[in-house]
Amino acid sequence: MSIETIRTNHLVKQEDLNHHGTLYAGRTAEWFVEAGFIAAAKLTKPEAIVCVKIHGMHFSKPVKRGEILCLESKIVYAGRTSLISYIQANKNGEKLLEGFITFVHVDQSGDPLPHHITIEPASEEDIALSNQAKALRKNEL
Repeated sequence: MSIETIRTNHLVKQEDLNHHGTLYAGRTAEWFVEAGFIAAAKLTKPEAIVCVKIHGMHFSKPVKRGEILCLESKIVYAGRTSLISYIQANKNGEKLLEGFITFVHVDQSGDPLPHHITIEPASEEDIALSNQAKALRKNEL
């Protein structure tokens, strides 16, 4: 299966801000996980996906009220039961945030269940992201 990029947009509103007047990291984490989840859920049943680890959310610049944040997510690695999403957030084409999240495919009891999904990265960027995801996975073992 080729890698599909999913895009979601969020308008940063007053209630999304921290005490510095910039986008609160907790709200960003919510959107970050949601974007990664949507990419995973597009490949299997949403009720069969659980988040097990955020590997990092690295900010490079603050986001202010009234700005629109575009989150792009894609599954870059598929293990036997796991799916790893790469998520980046952009504002006007400038990357502000990036990171990885591991999701696990589970049965109704919450036990890991093989998903039978294969990911075939084609572009150099997707191959590099897939290799980074594999390295993250190896560090967990």
